[in-house]
Amino acid sequence: MCTVLKVSRSSYYRWFSQGPSKRALEHSLFTDLIKKEFDTSKQRYGSTRIAAQLKRNNYCISRTRVAKIMRDNNWISKYRKKFKVTTNSNHSYPVSRNLLDRKFNPSGLNQVWVSDITYIKTKKGWLYLTTIIDLYDRQVIGWSLSTRLYTSQTIIPAWKMAVSKREIT
Repeated sequence: MCTVLKVSRSSYYRWFSQGPSKRALEHSLFTDLIKKEFDTSKQRYGSTRIAAQLKRNNYCISRTRVAKIMRDNNWISKYRKKFKVTTNSNHSYPVSRNLLDRKFNPSGLNQVWVSDITYIKTKKGWLYLTTIIDLYDRQVIGWSLSTRLYTSQTIIPAWKMAVSKREIT
């Protein structure tokens, strides 16, 4: 009798020579399958969807077992936020006149400048790119990049750059 493990020597050697159990092999297989499904879904699927997908592929595994394997491996699903509408067109604020009236081909430089703000998602948060373009030659004549959507950080620096490059006519 082995004193440390309190099992007989023959039992220990039988266990040692046996190799991994059926459950351990199954666990390894499911871990690989779950990782594959998790990566295929761009790490968006949780245990419920992965278990359903494995069942569709004829693997018998419960959602709780998938959840346990995912938890043991620190695989946490990313969830996408639902789209939220932020534009309210039903308001009583004054609306500016359309001076351009879809005439996008001016006859000379500095007659028509247009501007837009683009949102750029980065790992550290959102960046706001403001550009001013002369419609005659389609050149970007002013731009600014900022981390906040404030006039003083977006529109005004782009406007100052544009005015410094071209004279207003």
